[in-house]
Order: sequence, then structure tokens, then C-alpha cells
Amino acid sequence: MNLSEKKAIVFGGTSGIGLATVKMLAKAGASVVAVSRDPSKIDQLPKGVTLESCDVRDVNAVETLLSKLAPFDVLVSAATGGSRAIGPFLDMDMDGFKGSFDKLWGYANVIRYGAKHLTDGGSITLVSGSPARNPRPGQIALSSVGGAIEAMARAVAREVSPRIRVNVVSPGVIDTPMVLLEGTEREVLYEKMTQKNLIPRVGISDEVAEGIMFVIQNEFVTGTTVDVDGGALLS
Repeated sequence: MNLSEKKAIVFGGTSGIGLATVKMLAKAGASVVAVSRDPSKIDQLPKGVTLESCDVRDVNAVETLLSKLAPFDVLVSAATGGSRAIGPFLDMDMDGFKGSFDKLWGYANVIRYGAKHLTDGGSITLVSGSPARNPRPGQIALSSVGGAIEAMARAVAREVSPRIRVNVVSPGVIDTPMVLLEGTEREVLYEKMTQKNLIPRVGISDEVAEGIMFVIQNEFVTGTTVDVDGGALLS
């Protein structure tokens, strides 16, 4: 896909992986709309990028926004949807476990109300995570949600083929604002989480965004998951 003069919508587009993707799409010549729950982050966006405010969990808000922005060629969701439960499943607060699935519901809303507005040859890309297929202790919620996202994407890809392509990019441990620790504590956490990876370091948002750009631009790729995880699946 030649992105020049194409229109792209990126949910979760003002932070981390989503923001990196917004910047790459804009650099490639696309007209980009970044969607965020926090409109105060507009000064982080490249010049020419439009910011819209929307919570992906709000069905009516998602439907209204996508109808307003239609038509478009590229749809990306990197929005987390809310909090994520961490810890042993048998000790976990079940409301926290259920709440982790807000990411899945948000993705479902984006696909459900965005697909009909995509142009022929359009692309949908979602972001899961390496725990979907290689969960570590304490990652039951992350694994369950990520696995559901990847399964949903494969199923939807069959339904909307050949008009629309649907793919997932699965990052490993990435240095994003979601990690609240700073300084030495942050470095120690990342080192502990990645020391067994084939590439034993934390990734950066740009590396994941490059994977997203690949599945957007390569018109022979659909229904697949691209791993950008430093070899976490083999560790």
C-alpha cells in the first residue's frame, strides 16, 4: 500500500506504540487522525496530525467518531482500554481479571464500527503481546486477552477478505509510558523481564511501529500475527 494521500485512524495514538505509529504514518505521507482518551496530549503529535477524543469502551462514541471520519484506508488500534490485572490467577480479584478484557472489547468496537467505512484494499491492525503464546507466571490476564485478540483477528480476516486485510502485531517487553517506574528501578525491571530473551534487552516503540507499518503496507499479508519481541517466544 502506497500511503501517500491515504487516510489513517490510530486509536491509542498519543502514547507509546500508537504515537510511534502515528509519526511513521505521517512521515510516509498519510493523513493521520490520532484518537485518545486524553486530548491534552496534542502537543506530542507531529504537525498536521488531527487529534480526536474517544474511549474505545464507549460503543456509541466509537460508532459516532468513525462515521464522522469516514471513509479511511487504514485503521490501527493500540489502545489498552483500561487497566491490566497482574498476578497468580487463583489469588486474583476477578473484577480485575474481567476488567483486563476492556482491551478486547475496545478492539471489537473499533473493528465492528470501522470495517464498513474502510475503502477497498483497506487494512486493520491490532496490537496483542507475547504473553498470548508464552505467558510467564502472573500473566494469566495478559495471556487470555492477547490470545482472544489474535483469534478474533484471524476469524475476522476470513469474513472481510478480500476487501480488507486484518493483522496483529505482538510486542514483547517494550519501554513505554505504561511502566511507571523510573531510573534504576525501571532499568532493573526491564533487565529482569528480558534477560532470557534471545535479544536480551527491552524494545522500543519504534521497533513495534515498524512491524505495524509492515503489515499495513504489504498487501500480501492478512490473518497473521507478526512478533516483535526480541525472541521472547523462544525463551
